[in-house]
Amino acid sequence: MLERVIITTEEGTHTIKIPEWNECYHSHHGILQEANHVFISNGLDKIHSKEISILEMGFGTGLNAFLTLNKAIEKNIKINYYTIEKYPVSTEEFEKLQYWKLTDEEEAEKKFFLLHEAEWEKEIVIENNFKLIKYNLDFFELKNIPIQNIDLVYYDAFGARVQPEFWDEPMFRQIYNCMSSPALLTTYSSKGSARRAMELVGFKVEKLQGPKGKREMVNAWKI
Repeated sequence: MLERVIITTEEGTHTIKIPEWNECYHSHHGILQEANHVFISNGLDKIHSKEISILEMGFGTGLNAFLTLNKAIEKNIKINYYTIEKYPVSTEEFEKLQYWKLTDEEEAEKKFFLLHEAEWEKEIVIENNFKLIKYNLDFFELKNIPIQNIDLVYYDAFGARVQPEFWDEPMFRQIYNCMSSPALLTTYSSKGSARRAMELVGFKVEKLQGPKGKREMVNAWKI
């Protein structure tokens, strides 16, 4: 596993950086503005249902799951949250990130710890309206997991510069096949080759304004 270090973003929050790749888990401009823009405003808020099944590709720091949990409580919706992560962050790392301080939500610290400490490959009830199943697997093992009828995909893999295999047709085909219809995949990347790969497997792709530091992002719909 590559070395990981904690860094401070422009907004004063923290994220993890992999020096060998010069790649961060979140934007160095700020973790909240990016996650809320890409995955909440242009993801969760576009699915109008009282029960939503979400697949997150890349659990990482747990930020997207944490923000989604808080949103589920706020909107009183039921979330079935599935996520895949091959290299989980350590207890020492997520304790240093202190993401529970980003919200005034009751028992935020307890909930953040529950997300990270949840047993792998087992359904865990974090809240009455939020169930979590984490898989300690490689992305390409998605086809071996009994996941179907996904309404929303948070695609949060590292960029194509360092992991091009995660932005090509075979990967997007696996995801497409486990989604319901209609359903949405949202991601921070708008790389042309990735958009073409999404279109090849059947997604209807639209470019949107990106978060701070990125001109564009993508919503890909399975109609």
